[in-house]
Amino acid sequence: MLNSIKKYSKTFFFKVLIGIIIMPFLFWGMGDVFSGGSQNVVAKIDSDKVSTRDFVNYLRSLNLSDQERKNISKTNLIERILSDYIGKKVLALELEDMNVVISDETLKNIIINDKTFFKDNKFSRTEYEKFLITSKLTAPFFETNIAAQEKKRQLLSFLSDGVKIPSFLVQYEYNKENQTKEIEFINLKKFYNKPIAEKKIKEVFDQNKESYSEVLKNFKYAELTPINIIGENSFNENFFIKINEIENKTLDNINFDKIVSDYNLDPKDTGLINNKGFSSLGKKVNIIDEKVIISFFNIKNQESIEFLNINDKFYIVKLVKSSKVINDINDKKLREKIKDQINIENKIIENSKIAKAIAEGKLNKAGMKAFAEKNELIVEVTILKEIKENKAFSPGVIKRIFETNDKSVNLITDNMLKNNFIVYTNKTKLPKIKKQNKDYKKFELEAKLRLANNIYNIYDLSLNKKYKVEINNKTLDRIKNSF
Repeated sequence: MLNSIKKYSKTFFFKVLIGIIIMPFLFWGMGDVFSGGSQNVVAKIDSDKVSTRDFVNYLRSLNLSDQERKNISKTNLIERILSDYIGKKVLALELEDMNVVISDETLKNIIINDKTFFKDNKFSRTEYEKFLITSKLTAPFFETNIAAQEKKRQLLSFLSDGVKIPSFLVQYEYNKENQTKEIEFINLKKFYNKPIAEKKIKEVFDQNKESYSEVLKNFKYAELTPINIIGENSFNENFFIKINEIENKTLDNINFDKIVSDYNLDPKDTGLINNKGFSSLGKKVNIIDEKVIISFFNIKNQESIEFLNINDKFYIVKLVKSSKVINDINDKKLREKIKDQINIENKIIENSKIAKAIAEGKLNKAGMKAFAEKNELIVEVTILKEIKENKAFSPGVIKRIFETNDKSVNLITDNMLKNNFIVYTNKTKLPKIKKQNKDYKKFELEAKLRLANNIYNIYDLSLNKKYKVEINNKTLDRIKNSF
């Protein structure tokens, strides 16, 4: 028996089998977390126990990134996830107490009508199964979550049923989309669009040479598909037998070229590329998926052959060469990057001065005119009627303008400081909506949803008082420290 296990311990199928057997017990090295007594409980809600195993399975379902796992012991991520999980459990207990039940037929209809699982415009069991495999979820776990979501939806509907929406809430929702703003503004684009001295570009480059360097790597790789492995377009048992063989050869460090030759594969050479998939000449290599490139770049050892499974695609990869290169200051893209950095720095400095002048009352409506004349800018006048569509402003900028008070001067920018404006709001007009208006029902529904959400939040607070929650911090720390 031991010999048999040793024989197959390297294989793809053995690892899958072992994974199935031990995953509930050894998730990310957490086997000891499940050992005996109170250690099996991470929390209690009244007398209802939250098992460590269930919480770990919940963690697993979240598909945390490598970076999140790496930092988990340094952050309060586990605590926030547990809080979310307990919130779901509390809600589940409340729904059970209220006898809210989702029938099998209802659950079935929700799933078969989800276009995620459609193929040829109809539900496909195969697509459903592929989704579960890719997401690393079991059908019972996924369907339980779907049922929980539907119960929550029904609860939200129940809480808001019979609520009469006052007209002022409908008016509020209507005003958000239909108010108008009479404004005067200065576009600061020209103010910031000034030539940058060569001396400044060189200075920034010299101070940050290391940050302008990049690692270039050269890979040889071959994608393992049913067509080039078994001559069929099907992920069948024969294909996975071959995949298993190739994986074992990589584990035994068989020469890359020999594997390619033995299986008549079509190898490719990336040449030296950066972690975005571009060569030193700025040409994109023929690797479509960004995750593939990231996985390639995680290879450190030039001596070994790596077998990779990325998004259900299989590769064998060899790192041929790795080198660190400091980019040339004359490189066009690098120069644009440096200029962008300088421009952003200048915008931050100048915007701070403008904001300070506004706060101190030095830059008022009259001050806007003086500012414009001094910097050869124009004070423009317009009426904003629609948040989403305007030639002068982006939706984000318009949203901020609509939040301003009348007779006030404000510095309005987008998130990336690409667009910057000094804006004086002269007058806001709030049109009235009547029940006869064809759009009244639309805004009444929006008001109802907002009110329902507020009701639910209050209800959620009441649940926190109704149920007593106890955390087993010792077990939680053990989970946290196991990463």
